[in-house]
Amino acid sequence: MKKLLIIGYVWVEKTTGAGNRMLQLIELFLGDNYQITFASPAHKTENSLDLTTLGVEEVSIELNSSSFDEFVSNLQPEAVLFDRFMMEEQFGWRVAEYVPKAIRVLDTEDLHFLRKVRHKQLKKGEAFSNEGLLKSEEAKREIASILRCDLSLIISSYEMNLLQKIFKIDKQILCHLPFLLKNITDKTIQAWNTFEDRSHFVFIGNFFHAPNVDAALQLKTIWNHIRKQLPNAEMHIYGAYTTQQIRQLHKPQERFFVKGFANDAMEVVQKSRVVLAPLRFGAGIKGKLTEAMICGTPSVTTNIGVEGMRADLSWNGFVENDFEEFSKRAVELYSNKNLWKEFQKNGVEIINQLYDKKKLSVSFMNRFSEIQEDLETHRTYNFLGSLLQHQTLQATKYMSKWIEEKNNKGS
Repeated sequence: MKKLLIIGYVWVEKTTGAGNRMLQLIELFLGDNYQITFASPAHKTENSLDLTTLGVEEVSIELNSSSFDEFVSNLQPEAVLFDRFMMEEQFGWRVAEYVPKAIRVLDTEDLHFLRKVRHKQLKKGEAFSNEGLLKSEEAKREIASILRCDLSLIISSYEMNLLQKIFKIDKQILCHLPFLLKNITDKTIQAWNTFEDRSHFVFIGNFFHAPNVDAALQLKTIWNHIRKQLPNAEMHIYGAYTTQQIRQLHKPQERFFVKGFANDAMEVVQKSRVVLAPLRFGAGIKGKLTEAMICGTPSVTTNIGVEGMRADLSWNGFVENDFEEFSKRAVELYSNKNLWKEFQKNGVEIINQLYDKKKLSVSFMNRFSEIQEDLETHRTYNFLGSLLQHQTLQATKYMSKWIEEKNNKGS
């Protein structure tokens, strides 16, 4: 069997969009008869999944340690997938040196520099600008990682456009691969709860993720407008890793409930009438919003929320950046059955047209195989990548060796 090594930034958790994305990629490669080893330098948490139940080998690896060199040399994978650019920075040069013929793939998850620059500009009260991206140190690091890899998976159509138009990245080393989702069938739709059977507003998000923390804080203000007009409705906040800051938002007397971790997020969303996602910064595409569409639950969100997610299709709800208007739209959607059902249909169309697992999987695996079969030529035409790989290997190799030697002396 062909071997794939995945180097994970963290161990896979189903409580996060990144975790679900990784599970989709694992399933994709298992379906193509790859033997998968998932390795990570991170510590497991109580939410970490046991990937061995899927037939995936799990291995703990160390940063700045030559033990990885022996590990990857013995494994001899045909392909290596880096989970986020930080893992490519740490291990990319070792992979290039010890298994040079392995195709190197970067799964960006989202463009981290885009999310961070937006956050910084928001805190400063500045308008978002591409100039800010071009000056970003994080952008230089992440773009360098993209260039060094043979192929980078980009989850958002917006980010694909940004990389090609603003950063002039050759599309030959980029692949737009959004979430891989099953089609919503008539049978699925018939099983959904009806408008009348649903109640309340919901927000679900992992609170390790800064955009989700900010969104929950915005909801507190938004809710003050909504609850005056909908005296029986409630706002439910779910998510793993709730902080004291988030728990303090819990105000039952105001019908604002912080409920913590959801054992079955899909069940929660399908029982809710409207998803609210007042996202002010971020990147990638939003799992909470595809999840809403899969559950037949319309949403109210922002331009950041829908960015790169819908092509030219109508959204499955309202898109509003002004939070006073956001509140009005939330009340309107919650109260208007005909409008709600129309938006629900929009969600079905978005999922079935843009996130079709079968079509996307075939297209990606064909592209992956083509590059793999003529990897030498592919790398020859990625001259900037080869240049960066050479320079990085020299610089990072000796820095890492120095850190390892220092650690050894310290012990």
